Formats: sequence, structure tokens, C-alpha cells
Amino acid sequence: MKVIANNKKAFHDYTIVEKLEAGIALTGGEVKAIRAGRVNLRDSYIRIIKGEAYLIQAHISSLDTTNKAFAFDETRRRKLLLHRREINKLYSKVTKTSLTLVPLKLYINNRNLVKVEIALVQGKKTHDKRQALKEKTIKRDIARAMKNY
Repeated sequence: MKVIANNKKAFHDYTIVEKLEAGIALTGGEVKAIRAGRVNLRDSYIRIIKGEAYLIQAHISSLDTTNKAFAFDETRRRKLLLHRREINKLYSKVTKTSLTLVPLKLYINNRNLVKVEIALVQGKKTHDKRQALKEKTIKRDIARAMKNY
């Protein structure tokens, strides 16, 4: 598995409740751009529209060598490939509770298929974010101190 892009902001802003893997419908030029690592998941999210899941605001920039006739919209909606049961389950959780769907990472699996790891998340409060940053810096300082000895 080769990880192409991570959504670090999602780990900072949200508490992860449940993770799920999904395929993604792409064009040929988009796949080439993903393999080149030209992806940004920072402000992207997932919305269920008319019984289908879509990845929205994920930025995949086209390659410099791409002909303008074959250029694609870089932030278009991309359909996620999930089973009907999974979509219904996610939809019920999102509508009944205050959960959100966000992509965590985009990767190429062992069979050369582009996959996206999505998660049901719950928003963190500001004080929770500060506490998480404090814990992270303390762990880093401890690791540095242990490395020196």
C-alpha cells in the first residue's frame, strides 16, 4: 500500500469514530496525477446525495504535460464506490447524530487501485484541540530525552 495523501487537519479537528475504505471513480488523467502525488485533501468532505456518496472539494491538480483538451476540473465531485448497505448505514449515522464524513487518506493498494479511507468523525472543541497539542508535545519531548540517554 502506497499512501499518496493524508488529511492531517482531520486528525486535529475531529475525533474519529469509525473508519471505512472506499473506491473512487476517476478519469485517466486524474489517476496519473494521483500517482504523481498532486492531491490535497485538506478541506474536502463527503456528502451523500440521492443515495450516492461523493467526495467534494478534493483538489487533484492536472499534470504539466497534460494537453489542455484533456484537462479536468480539479475540484469536481468524485463518486465514491460503496455498497448500498454501507451508504445507508453512513447516512443514518450522519443524519441522526452530529457526525460528519471526511476523507483521511488517499492511497494505492496492492492491486494498483486508488482507494480513499473515509471516517465518521465528531468535531472537537477548542479546549480538546489544545489538550491534544499539549499531549503531543509532551510525548515528543519525552522521546527526545530518551533518545539522548
